[in-house]
Amino acid sequence: MATFSNLAYYFQAWGVVDFLLPFLLVFTIIFAVMQKTKILGDKKQFNVIIALVLGLLFVTPHITGSYPLGYDPVQVMNSALPSISLVAIAAIMLLLLMGIFSTDFSKAAAPVIAVVAIGFVVFIFGAALNLWQGPYDVFNWWTAEVTELLIILLVFGLLVWFITKDDKPKSGGNEMLKSFAKMFEKK
Repeated sequence: MATFSNLAYYFQAWGVVDFLLPFLLVFTIIFAVMQKTKILGDKKQFNVIIALVLGLLFVTPHITGSYPLGYDPVQVMNSALPSISLVAIAAIMLLLLMGIFSTDFSKAAAPVIAVVAIGFVVFIFGAALNLWQGPYDVFNWWTAEVTELLIILLVFGLLVWFITKDDKPKSGGNEMLKSFAKMFEKK
């Protein structure tokens, strides 16, 4: 009986996951960038050849086993992209929920979502490259001395800000609360 799990095993056996899908992804991205930037002008055939060569140069050493152990970009891509897709879906769902509640997120929330998503992407690719093993291994460099240094820098930063700040009276926290509340107003 043919099932989707059998199809996944066939794809793995036929090299679709290790060769065809990474090749198509790299080829498509390189070709789209070449078409958009017009580095070689409007010569579509040159863009196809360059994208084809770079796509093949990306996957061929993986198939032949020429990449150094742990630095195979196809393995990094195959282990990172499912998590990247999860981050993309989470960001889209958050934006969808904000749109349902008619909030204006173009000025406030969208940049925050972008920064958080970029942080997750860096973390995921770092984990795929074995730069760290788990979610807490990223902070293995955090010691008591680092905490002391950050507190000292924060205190000195606050002192410099307090000395150099503008003496004009501001409206205080009300403006900040009003701008925060505007994010949730219905339009």
